[in-house]
Amino acid sequence: MDEFLKEAINEAKKGLSEGGIPIGSVLVKDGKIIGRGHNKRVQQDNPMIHAEIDCLMNAGRIGSYKNTILYSTLMPCYLCAGAVVQFGIKKIVAGESETFHGAKEFMESHGVEVVNMNDTECIMMMRDFIAENPKLWNEDIGEL
Repeated sequence: MDEFLKEAINEAKKGLSEGGIPIGSVLVKDGKIIGRGHNKRVQQDNPMIHAEIDCLMNAGRIGSYKNTILYSTLMPCYLCAGAVVQFGIKKIVAGESETFHGAKEFMESHGVEVVNMNDTECIMMMRDFIAENPKLWNEDIGEL
């Protein structure tokens, strides 16, 4: 397994252990993790703190994002895809898009390379969470 996706999975598990939604993300530049985060919507009662947003916030101001890669356990939604496009991140590696299709086409239409790993651990983690927490998941994706 990709070492950076594994770190994103660790972030997702951290979020789950805090009572949150198990989605994690890391930002990589020059082969090093410069930011990490996980979905904190539940923990901080804030609908904007998706994993990718938390990751970018934790990375801080880095100047140019053109040589970075954003890893996420789940295909980014339109909110997070908008941040990717806005900051000029050129590559996304998603753990999976089976449980949530996300905004792949939107990112690709803006020149972002999107790699879907179809990772079994990411798929099972989200399937289990959605089965156990359908109302919370539907709130997260705006389908309540």
